[in-house]
Amino acid sequence: MKVIETGFSGLYIIEPVVFKDKRGYFFESYNMGQLKENKLNFTSLQDNESYSSGNVIRGLHYQLNPMAQAKLIRVVKGHIRDVVLDMRKGSPTYGKWKAVDLDSESKYQLFIPGGFAHGFSVLSKEAIILYKCDNYYSPDHERGVAFDDPALDIDWGIDPESTVVSEKDRNNPPLSEADNNFEYIP
Repeated sequence: MKVIETGFSGLYIIEPVVFKDKRGYFFESYNMGQLKENKLNFTSLQDNESYSSGNVIRGLHYQLNPMAQAKLIRVVKGHIRDVVLDMRKGSPTYGKWKAVDLDSESKYQLFIPGGFAHGFSVLSKEAIILYKCDNYYSPDHERGVAFDDPALDIDWGIDPESTVVSEKDRNNPPLSEADNNFEYIP
């Protein structure tokens, strides 16, 4: 496994070792020991899978402390633009977003620490996304930031006129009004 820096503290792209031959391929999608060797303390407590059609935007979602979630994202089928927003007060990248294209061909994964809002857009006809979380889903702690917050100006990689977004996500507040109890710890 190769861990790639992103310029955001704690946010990493993970490149797995993929073994390919005439039968197909094999790779370890999760190995807690290898993550710890790379100084990523992450223990998965919950797996989530989502299916979305093309032009869907999901997000930006997060959970407040004490139920914040670190996530390990990978694409099983298709191609997405994964977007994260640093919400950790005091972070050098607070209020900034990072987009990483993930697809089922490369098998790259994205490790997102707690304190980030997360979303994605589907760039292919359809996509299946699997993400491991280090904390359980808590509806009482669930929050969101507007995917189209003009102050953020996020490039989702799809035509804004053709996006498919849930009513819930359309009603999320801008970052300046979002609930936030995250602090940056260097």
